[in-house]
Amino acid sequence: MRLSLRQRTERKWLLAAEPDVVEELRRLRARVTHVTGALAATSDGVVLAHDTAVEAEGVAALTAAALGVAQSLAGATGRGAFRELLVRGENGYVATYAAGSTAVLTVLAGDRTNVGRLHMEARRSGARLADLVGVALSRAEQPQP
Repeated sequence: MRLSLRQRTERKWLLAAEPDVVEELRRLRARVTHVTGALAATSDGVVLAHDTAVEAEGVAALTAAALGVAQSLAGATGRGAFRELLVRGENGYVATYAAGSTAVLTVLAGDRTNVGRLHMEARRSGARLADLVGVALSRAEQPQP
């Protein structure tokens, strides 16, 4: 896959934001008991940063696929723009939150997680990630010397 100059520039600035994104993911894990991992990705499945032991690229790709279905479902039922998606398995949760219009936050949590607390803290983290990604993308749009 060959990236355009614009895509390469955006990726460069997004990578520059990675330490701040990782720090936000770590703070989220510290604030919510039983969170076992988190990752930030673009809405098309490119990992921006992760703090998880699972294979991040695969989870980001699956998140992008689930995001497409969730967006279609929300739109088809008149629920508006995508905000979040929660999957509960027998061993815990996978939760995905909008982080602005171009990124998502996916959080992995154990089955004893307080879901209300998870939603509250992950929504805050999603907003912070949206700001970090927004700043990085605005820098990418500025003329380069």
